[in-house]
Amino acid sequence: MTTYVPLAYSDLIVAAALVAINGAISFVYGLKLEKTLAIASLRMIVQLAAVALILKFIFAQTSPLWTVLFASVMAVAAGAEIIMRQEHRFAGWRAMLLSSSPAFLAGLLTTFIALAVIQPQPWHAPRILLPLLGMLVGNSLSGVALVLDSMTSAAIRERAQIEARLALGATRFVAFEDILRRSLRTGLMPILNAMAAAGVVSLPGMMTGQILAGIDPVEAAKYQVLIMFLIAGATSVAVLAGALASVWLLTDERHRLRLDRLNAHADARRS
Repeated sequence: MTTYVPLAYSDLIVAAALVAINGAISFVYGLKLEKTLAIASLRMIVQLAAVALILKFIFAQTSPLWTVLFASVMAVAAGAEIIMRQEHRFAGWRAMLLSSSPAFLAGLLTTFIALAVIQPQPWHAPRILLPLLGMLVGNSLSGVALVLDSMTSAAIRERAQIEARLALGATRFVAFEDILRRSLRTGLMPILNAMAAAGVVSLPGMMTGQILAGIDPVEAAKYQVLIMFLIAGATSVAVLAGALASVWLLTDERHRLRLDRLNAHADARRS
């Protein structure tokens, strides 16, 4: 029998008081992060409360239509979040397409693999599908954000070398070969570090949550291993797709470097 310890709102207030320590450190050392910390905390509370209410409604409906609608919102939100993390952003439709597609599609693919393993009834049960999708897309998002930022920054920084290779007859992917390799390593490093530290340095979130809910630790560990492998697979697919797509968009069909497609670069040139 599984049990869990319910939390009162007073418990959350006690935990929130600990955030004040961050604010105090920022104030004492002049980091000027107090406002950012307050906004981030408030945003987190509002977002989680809203999502909790929406999920409660969707779980009660068990309708594939509501599940697809919520998943679509997740895809748009993932793309927007990735765009906001970029120092050099692609202009127009390219930004959203490149940002949301790799993370969401990789997360969706691995979610269906997870559903095939878990075999919930019905298969589209939102109580299982949406948390899995959110977890996989969220982790893929971090990898895609890192690889895109690495690719665009390196393209601007190493413009001369790239154009020299292209002028000598190299294809776009050959010209970006070194940058691509470094960017892929950057995008994959967080999940590799998380896998290496799991169980030794930290207990991952899903395993901790299940143990707190009363699940047997061995069963919780099984689920955590499954999820970590799925996250690794989703992240690798998303990072590779994002890196290759960025090379495609940073060049054209005549294998010319097109930094003008980046907003930040275009703004710098106009100034």
